[in-house]
Amino acid sequence: QVQLGESGGGLVQAGGSLRLSCAASGRIFSVYAMGWFRQAPGKEREFVAGFRTSAGTSYYADSVKGRFTISSDHAKATVHLQMYNLKPEDTAVYYCAAKTGWASEYVSWGQGTQVTVSS
Repeated sequence: QVQLGESGGGLVQAGGSLRLSCAASGRIFSVYAMGWFRQAPGKEREFVAGFRTSAGTSYYADSVKGRFTISSDHAKATVHLQMYNLKPEDTAVYYCAAKTGWASEYVSWGQGTQVTVSS
């Protein structure tokens, strides 16, 4: 089992920046990919950014490309999501997730952190 805990959410004005962090614990050696998702009120959860640990590659949803950056700190078993030029439509609960073992989907999830962008 891998446990994930997000931090860094908050209230920011449009155009501002925030940095989210996700700390992993437990069987972290089994993690081969991590990602960030978000869910806005009344909407389905959507993919934001992902990071494949073995290849060191990252990928992003079109809506955040050029504004968000995902990175990892292996020593601290932490993944970050740096968000720049935030827009009101970025308002959502942001979740960290991990793929482990032989799973092809994200199987471990954090409890989420609220990001609110005011106009």
